Formats: sequence, structure tokens, C-alpha cells
Amino acid sequence: MASSTVIPPLSASFVASKKEFGLSACFASQPFSSTKSKKSVSKKIVSVMAPQQTERKPATTGSVKNAMTMTEKILARASEKPELSPGENVWVDVDVLMTHDVCGPGSFGIFKKEFGENAKVWDREKIVIIPDHYIFTSDERANRNVDILRDFCREQNIKYFYDITDLSDFKVNPDYKGVCHIALAQEGHCRPGEVLLGTDSHTCTAGAFGQFATGIGNTDAGFVLGAGKILLKVPPTLRFVMEGEMPEYLLAKDLILQIIGEISVAGATYKSMEFVGSTVESLTMEERMTLCNMVVEAGGKNGVVPADSTTFEYLKDKTSKPYEPVYSDEKARFLSEYHFDITKLEPLVAKPHSPDKRALARECKDVKIDRVYIGSCTGGKTEDFLAAAKVFLASGKKVKVPTFLVPATQKVWMDVYTLPVPGSGGKTCSQIFEEAGCDTPASPSCGACLGGPRDTYARMNEPKVCVSTTNRNFPGRMGHKEGQIYLASPFTAAASALTGYVTDPRDFLQ
Repeated sequence: MASSTVIPPLSASFVASKKEFGLSACFASQPFSSTKSKKSVSKKIVSVMAPQQTERKPATTGSVKNAMTMTEKILARASEKPELSPGENVWVDVDVLMTHDVCGPGSFGIFKKEFGENAKVWDREKIVIIPDHYIFTSDERANRNVDILRDFCREQNIKYFYDITDLSDFKVNPDYKGVCHIALAQEGHCRPGEVLLGTDSHTCTAGAFGQFATGIGNTDAGFVLGAGKILLKVPPTLRFVMEGEMPEYLLAKDLILQIIGEISVAGATYKSMEFVGSTVESLTMEERMTLCNMVVEAGGKNGVVPADSTTFEYLKDKTSKPYEPVYSDEKARFLSEYHFDITKLEPLVAKPHSPDKRALARECKDVKIDRVYIGSCTGGKTEDFLAAAKVFLASGKKVKVPTFLVPATQKVWMDVYTLPVPGSGGKTCSQIFEEAGCDTPASPSCGACLGGPRDTYARMNEPKVCVSTTNRNFPGRMGHKEGQIYLASPFTAAASALTGYVTDPRDFLQ
């Protein structure tokens, strides 16, 4: 456990003038505060239970009169405020800014327009640039985007640029990583208590590390590139208490689909979603990343999991930078609290065309499918492929529909080919996938998760029905606007591949 971690002294307060950054007068005005009422917290009981609140040591944020949530504490520290309340607008110091090939060029253009053609970024070591979305394609505009990233990084001497130059063989590109959200974690850019922003809605994935992580637009990113600050409204927090031992047929994807189905795709709009309870504490870091990854599908501003020994162990060999975790106070104000008894949950899917169209996998057993896709920041991690391999191994059968495998990062790709699957007698995921008749694991990238150019691997160029471990199933999301996407866990996706229908993984795991 990182017992000796401390943060360096906070920098002087940020003072912005209209002359310095071209801000309108409203940005220079005093932040407003929401009314501090003493209304009772509304509670929605999904399953009856009585969880015990673990006492946590509060963060050091000065003289605190009112209890705060994790998100409030992180933003208070980053804005040099002793305390914050939901609704307040504050200037926040940014610890890490990430952008990729889709949004980077636009962000750079705004930066240069507003700060000057010869301006320098605020901190070349706090900017992470990761090409990952439209990589393995012959599309000229997509390839040009990567060229623009490369030119900007050379000009600004950006320390963390994960470049790719040879598209014919990703393995000869040692700097190339793959999907930004997974690469950020693997390369040690995610740390408890920090503020991480990215020009991608699924930047909220990093909240699994006990930090404030959220997606921003190109305009905001252009400003952050030059100033290292952002104006944020403090979100209220929804608390999700999950208790009980995870059944062997469930994964974190099932948990988040349950939550989104419960509160809807608008249920957490501009709210923080905090996940606690014995179930959450038992999850690995990759599973916690899945949980936080899809908070934006409920409209959430950010998702967050309290850092613990699992977090600290994961970070041991990934970062040497000091960090200080924070935890919600015992009497922190939560807008609503939801309780779940996880032992009672069953494998789920989200039916077309919305992530909140929750249904039991077994209720969809008559839905014939055309393909299965296992990949993305949500479902393309090492443990996701190990889970799929477990189902294929247990069945001993071959898939009945084309099954596409897209590892999220180069490291995940290596794991697929080298890590033995438990109970397999030493077989790797790749060997089990080959025996099951799956497609050969593809080059790591976002792949067909968001469609992309027509030559993108596994893109739906025809109106197919697909079971996917990705995060969105809106019309056209994976290509064809008439395609139908069933979101599911790697367990359910693999089981469905074996039958050609949406299938409950318990058919093979029990």
C-alpha cells in the first residue's frame, strides 16, 4: 500500500483576465453556490440489505465545515478551496489531459487560434496523446489526423506520444499502445486524487482509480492545452452500494447494465456516480474500469471507485509519481443512494437501440444473431478475453457465427497470445479462440466500436445483428444504421457465439 504518498504543495491561485485568455466577463465573475438545504437523501432500494459504511480518513483540504464526497474533495483540492458544494463553478487545475486522433487536430487548432501560432502548451509532461480510433485504415483523412498529432508532438516536444508509423505490422511500433482509456491505466497516467480530462466521453473509465476523470470537448481541450485549467461545475453525487459475492457467471458489465437499466440513460445527467460496497471492493482494477467506463451511458459526469489495496498494488510498477487518495466523508451529501444485492442478479443484455433497454439474457434466447464482437475500452481488456476463453473452453464447441476479437492495447494482444487460461492445461486465449473457430485477434485499436471508415475491421457494413462487448448500441454506432447491437458481457458474448442466438452464459458455465 502506498503509505508514503503525498502531493506536492499546491500552486498559487489562478487569476485569469479577459486580456490573457480572451474570456468573456461571465468567466471572471464569482462562482455561484447552490442552496444548502437539509433535505433528506432520497433512497431507492433495489434489493433489501443493510450495508455497513467503512470509516475512511478524510482528505486534507483545509478547514472543512461540511462533509464532502470524493468528487467534491478532489475538485476542492484541485481548485484550492477548503470545501465545495454541488452547483458551484470553480477553476480546476488539471493533472493530465489526453487526446487522440479524432479530437486532437481540432483541439490543437483551437489552442493555436486562441493562444497564438507559436504558443507553447502549459506542460508538455502532463499531456498524453494516443492515436487509437481510426488507425488501421486506408482512409486518407483518418491517416492525416495521425500525421497532425505527430507534427504537433514534435513541435511541442510532448513527452507522452504513443505513435504508430507502420500500419502493416503494429508490433514493430514499440510506442504504439492502442485504446486510449486502457493505455492510460497501463502506462501509469491514472492516479488516485487527481484530475484527468480527455477529449473522449469514456475518459470516465479512469475513475476506477479514485480520481476525477471526465470527457471534454475540443474547445475546452484547446483552452486546457494552453492554461492547464478548466472551469467546472461541481456535480452532485449518486451513490451505488453493491453488496454480495459475485456469482461466477456475472461480470462488471452486467453490474453497469443493471444500473443503467435502473436509472435510464438520463438518470445521472451531470452527476457523479460513486460505487462502493463489498462487491465493488472484490472487483479487479480492470473490472472497476468497466464499471466506470459506462457511467456516461447514464449521462454521468464522472464515475469513481474508492482507492484501496487493489488500486495501490496495480499502480506499484506503473507510476513513481506521488499521489494522495481521498474518500467520501461518513456524513457526505448524496443526492440519491441505490442498493443492490448482487447475488440476485442474472446475466443481462441491453437491447437495440439504447444502453438502458435492459433485459435478461435468457429472455432473449430466441434472438438470432449474425456475429459477435469482443473488444473496445469496455470489453477488450485482458480479463475480458480470459472470460470469453473460459466459456469457449467449458463448451468444447465451435462458434456458429463470425466472432471478431479486437484487443484494446498492444499489451492485451500479447497477453492473449502468452497468458495461460486457468484450467486449460496451459493453453492461451489465442489457442482456445483458434480451436473455437474465432477470427484471428486483430491489431489493437478501437476497431468497429464506433463504426469508422468502411474498411475498418469488423465494421457492420450491412444490417446485421451483433452481440457486442462495447458500450453503445445506438443506430449506426458500429456502422450500418439498420444494424442491431445487443450489449453484453464477454461471458454472454462468447456463449452467444457458440449458439448463434443471444445466450445466457450459465448454459456453459454451470
